[in-house]
Amino acid sequence: MHKKQILTLRSNLIAGQASHTAAYLEQGNGMPLLMLHGFLGDATNWLPLMERLAPHVRCIGLDLLGFGNSAKPPIRYDIAQEVAFVHQVLADLNIESCYILGHSFGGWVGAAYALAYPAAVKGLLLAAPAGIRDDSFCGRYDHLRPLLWRTPVVDWALALASPIAALIGQRPAVEQIAWFRRELMVQPAACSFLLDRLRPEDAIDTVEKDIYRLQVPTLVITGDRDETIPLWHSQTYADQIPDAKLAIIPGADHALPQKYAAELASLILPFLS
Repeated sequence: MHKKQILTLRSNLIAGQASHTAAYLEQGNGMPLLMLHGFLGDATNWLPLMERLAPHVRCIGLDLLGFGNSAKPPIRYDIAQEVAFVHQVLADLNIESCYILGHSFGGWVGAAYALAYPAAVKGLLLAAPAGIRDDSFCGRYDHLRPLLWRTPVVDWALALASPIAALIGQRPAVEQIAWFRRELMVQPAACSFLLDRLRPEDAIDTVEKDIYRLQVPTLVITGDRDETIPLWHSQTYADQIPDAKLAIIPGADHALPQKYAAELASLILPFLS
């Protein structure tokens, strides 16, 4: 059983709160590698990869603000707040410079952090990174918006639908929706991002216009069967960041840390060395 460590951070990041908590997992020693999870995830998503990397580096898997066991204040979440949160955590851990590995949403945060604190990042590893403006995303999840309603009616409806779904062969789909609902109810950052970014003009903190300024060594990794983050998003990162490399894992979908840890490790270790 891997128990998360808890930091109490004292700052003015969250209005009206003198302190807030940050949860993280740590394995290994040596050069620090900060690992930032994807949307609806937490630090435990990195455990399969940590086991492979820990003999070589100090792996620090962080629960981002509003996710996992870190603080979940009732605020409007944005990337700048996540970047500030990461900065506070690294300062509290006395880490002046590190490598950053970010998956999906965590890749977006990692790229934004490297833009804000370029001297603090030794290298950037982006696994199927989000953060590229894509207006086709708007409206894609409108049909799931009722899952954000904080009323037991939604839970009752899902419970009633389960036996019917089993009869018509749709039980896995209903179970997936129910899981999504449960995660949204306990991860306010996810709810905030879905509610506050319904229009193209809401995408004010994507990074595609700024990543050309990055000067850190960068490796972008994606799967050729990723249906969550389109391939061209990863290609944009690789094309716009000077000297960045792109690696495509054949047959891989979006769940890179959980399902393709061996493939990730085989790409990450040579990059770190």
